[in-house]
Amino acid sequence: MEELIRTNDIVMISFVEALLKDAGIEHLVVDQNMSVMEGSLGVLPRRVLVLTEQLEEARTLLVDAGVGGELRPEAL
Repeated sequence: MEELIRTNDIVMISFVEALLKDAGIEHLVVDQNMSVMEGSLGVLPRRVLVLTEQLEEARTLLVDAGVGGELRPEAL
């Protein structure tokens, strides 16, 4: 799996999850439970991962939805 976005914004996470689900793109949100360890301050970002073979489709989807600025830089 590849990292698509990393953010502290739980609304953005929910929006991206909805977009990916509607498009049939498998994804996983990780680091959600880290907030328990940090005291629920929202300091540690959550990451949305997608299958490597669906990464470009997911990136295009987010750009088309107007949230391309949230994307992680592509690996060199």
